[in-house]
Formats: sequence, C-alpha cells, structure tokens
Amino acid sequence: MRPPTLHYAPLLAFTLALLAPSLLAQAPAKHPANAGPLRPIQIENGKLLGVLTADQKIVAYKGVPYAQPPIDELRWQAPQPVGRWKKVLYARDFGPHCLQSGSYPDMVFHDPGPSEDCLTLNVWAPAPPAKPAHHPGPGLPVMVWIYGGGFSTGGTSEARQNGEAFARRGVIVVSMNYRVGIFGFFSLPELTEESPHHTSGNYGLLDQAAALAWVHRNIAAFGGDPTNVTLFGQSAGSESVSVQMASPIANNLFARAIGESGAEFPAAGRAMPARQQAEQINAGWANRAFGSDKLFYLRQLPADEIMQAANSRTAPRFGPVVDGYFLPDTIPHLYADGKQAHIPLLAGWNSDEQHLANPTGDSFFSQLRDDFGARVQDALAVYPITTDADLLRSANDYAGDRSIAYSTWAWLEQHSRTGNAPVYRYFFDLASPGDRNHSPSLGAFHSDDIEYVFAALDSRPGMAIRPEDRALSDLIQQYWVNFARTGDPNAPGLPPWPSYNHAANSLQPATQPTGVNQPSSSQSQSTIANHLTGVAQPLDFPVMHLDATPAAKPDTLRPRYLFLDQFWAAH
Repeated sequence: MRPPTLHYAPLLAFTLALLAPSLLAQAPAKHPANAGPLRPIQIENGKLLGVLTADQKIVAYKGVPYAQPPIDELRWQAPQPVGRWKKVLYARDFGPHCLQSGSYPDMVFHDPGPSEDCLTLNVWAPAPPAKPAHHPGPGLPVMVWIYGGGFSTGGTSEARQNGEAFARRGVIVVSMNYRVGIFGFFSLPELTEESPHHTSGNYGLLDQAAALAWVHRNIAAFGGDPTNVTLFGQSAGSESVSVQMASPIANNLFARAIGESGAEFPAAGRAMPARQQAEQINAGWANRAFGSDKLFYLRQLPADEIMQAANSRTAPRFGPVVDGYFLPDTIPHLYADGKQAHIPLLAGWNSDEQHLANPTGDSFFSQLRDDFGARVQDALAVYPITTDADLLRSANDYAGDRSIAYSTWAWLEQHSRTGNAPVYRYFFDLASPGDRNHSPSLGAFHSDDIEYVFAALDSRPGMAIRPEDRALSDLIQQYWVNFARTGDPNAPGLPPWPSYNHAANSLQPATQPTGVNQPSSSQSQSTIANHLTGVAQPLDFPVMHLDATPAAKPDTLRPRYLFLDQFWAAH
C-alpha cells in the first residue's frame, strides 16, 4: 500500500483539502462551536474528525478519501488503496465531483468543483453517546447511496442527497463519488494488455465496489454493522445496483438492495456492449481525436483536453461493458443462472419517466409498427390510442418503458425467479406540484423521487410543498429504513406492502423470438385484453403505489411488460 501522492495542478483544491486537516487538527480553536464533545474516530487509514449538526445529534464526515487519486499513471486503472495519514483528518467539506460532461438544471453541487482527483465518500451517522455502552449491541444498519446521471454526470454534494434525515432514523448513510464518462468507462486494447485481470473499462463500477469494500472494513468505527449494508441508487445509480448484485467482485459486500428507476437489462435494442467491441470503437476514436491511442500519450494529456474531445458529437458513449472480470457475462445471463447476490430487493419506477410534448397518432402508430411489425395490433392493445388522452398517456408510457421502466421490470422479474429472496415492487405516481425546473405537466417525472426518499423536499427550489408530499416522503423513509434494517419494508401502522412473488402459473413470456420484429407467440391479442381488466386475482403481482393514498394493488400493466419481453429480453 503506497501513500497518497500530492499533485498540484490542476488539482490544487483537493490537495489543499488533504493538507488542511493536518493543520486544523492541531488547532482546536478552528473547530466549529457546535463540535461539543465530538472526538476523532479511528479508521484503517488514521484518525477522522467529523462535524456535528446544530442539535449535536448527527455527525457528518465529508470528503473522506477511499482510494488514491486516479491521475497520471493511475488514470484508467482500478482504484488503489489509500495510505495512512499521520494527523487527524478533518472531514468537514465535500470533495470535488468527478470530471464530467453535460449537466442538468436540477443537479446543483456544493463542492470545490470538478476534478480528476475525486474518489472521496461521505458518512452521516447518529452522534455517539457521551458514555459508550460497556456492552454495545449490534451496529446500526448502513445504507450506501449511488447517484445517477447516465454514467456521465453526478456527484454526492447535492442537497437533495443529504443523508442527515436517514441518520435521524437510526441509519448510517454513505455516499461516494465515482468516475464517470471517459474517465470512468474507457476501454482500450492496451489497457486490457496491462491489466493483471486482462480487462479494461468499468473503472466507475470498480470505484463503487472499492467504496463498498471500504464500508465493510471501516463502518464499525462509525457505529455501523458491516454485515447489514443496503445498496441503493437512482437512475444510473439504480443500474449500478443491478450490476453490483451480479458482479462476483462486489456482490458479497451488501445484504439488501434498492433500485429507483433503472437496471442494466437490455431494452428496445440497447444492451451493454462487450469489452472487445468498446475497445475497437474507442481506439479508432482516440486516433481521430488525439492522433494516437497509445496509453503513454493519452495519460500525458491534460484532463480538460480529454473532456473537450469526449464532449464532441463524434465521441462514442462511455458506459459499462461486459469486461470478463467485473462482469464475467451479460447481466441477464448472470441473473438467469442465479449468480447474482441472493438478497432482498426493493425496486420500482415513476409513472412519468419520459414526457413527450405533442405526440401524434400517426407518428406513434408508425413507431409501434416499426418496432413490432405484424404484431402492431397487439402493441395497441397495451398502448391504446383511442382518444387523445389515451394517445398522450400511451406515447409517454412507451417512451418511459424504452428508457427506464421495462429494464427495471425485467430486473425484478428475473430476481424473483432466481434470487431466492423477497422482492418488493413500487410505482411512484404522486404527480409533482412543479418547481423552478419542472412544470406540473411533467407529472411524477424521472428523478422526482429523490427528494422524497431523502426527506429533502425543502431543497427543491420553487416547489409548493403540499401536505401529501410531506406525508409520502415520511412514509417512503419509513419503508426504506425498515427494509434496510430487516429486508422487509413493512411495520405496524404502515400500509401493507406484499412481496412481489413470481407465481409458477402466472402468465409467462412467449418462446424465443425468431426475428427482430416477428417473435413467435401463443399469446393472442384477446389474451392480453383479458389481463387488462384490472380485476384482482390471488396470484396477481402486487405493486405498492406511492401516491397521496398509498396502497398495494394488482399489477394491471403486467401484460404490457410480458408483451415487450417477447421482443426485448435477452435469450
């Protein structure tokens, strides 16, 4: 284990952040007035001092390094362990978010800015008692959060991802920065050759796994139970959860999983590429963009120059790959073979994941005909366009199914078959009142759930918060915390949430497709229509609707996803 290396430009801010704790630890007068009796804790790398909230009930540790800076010769390598520090590390401020392309108006960071040197994490925990118990009981449950952003953006310093509210419910929350875009998911033949595991790419996923391993080794020092860790995330963070469950590198590092709007299952012709395919695409692009694909040269380039090229329209997409190491096979195959973590899973999506402004009947029918060919009438049975209201709903639903909903459904389905553990499904459908960045017409839009999950509604600018928003946020937090504690979201006084069990005699997907648009099928249009009645049956797959009147209801949309499964599932 080598000690962390200090680099100055363009990483001066983070270097100063690492140097500052040593100075501050020698000057108690610099500590906040509300630090009270808080004492440093001992983790594997040295002593760590956090910051208490004003009421001295929660302590936050921010910007804690969990891996060496991935710069210079460590650019495009697996995360490396951090060495020991000699003095107390004052974990007061968030570390920089990782260099990234693009942004979203509702994604507001509160950190020093972007940097290639970004592998830090944060911990929120209940403040330790003044007098520790002589015989302490088991540690607190731990929840590890993975942010979204399409594997190209994101960071841990957003106010809507603050873990304080969870900590007030007796849960320790950890969030980590992980590499995204070209710095997190870049495969090249030469990178594969130099790797001891003969692999490349997936560095962002390896960062996540390294943070999970750090939690496993260190969380007891914060009062947490390393055997009771729940991994949860949203969008690309949820996709990451589905991947970490399938990876033999990481799937023994957590005991439960929560996915919010996303999974790495193929949909609408999109699937995770193989490493070899990404290597060839990236090598050709690097030669065109930089004049060379040689590692020695690429590692000498300024990070900003690489980012500028990666942001161009000619750049490929940099995302997870089937690399043969972190992922020895495709996600669907690993789950089908039961090789994923056999742990409880809670997952779902929002009712309005995508929003189309003005779809027309002709354009939507043409899209369905292109996608499903002779089965277009079956498609119309699950995406009706009889009225204008039907058309708008169906067009938006289909766009959401292509991007988010179907893949999340496929994850739940496969884990319910082979995971040997309880599965719980939700549907977030409380329409948003609107805010500075979102019109009320967007409904329960993609990412709308984050502030509810973290009890951070007040962080959303311009939101006219209603009583039902507060009530739903409180309920979701109770469900998530209960699940983190026991693997079951239920508790006395809460609306019952039945498990989403895979009934052996429920409607099954059809046989393997024989062509892109012409799968063979014994499932007729009339059979689909019969299952659209919405009448509750004993074996219906229950879905918890998270809205103004939360309740579990039969899955009346199941025929839609079984229909899509015939075309989009990996066989």
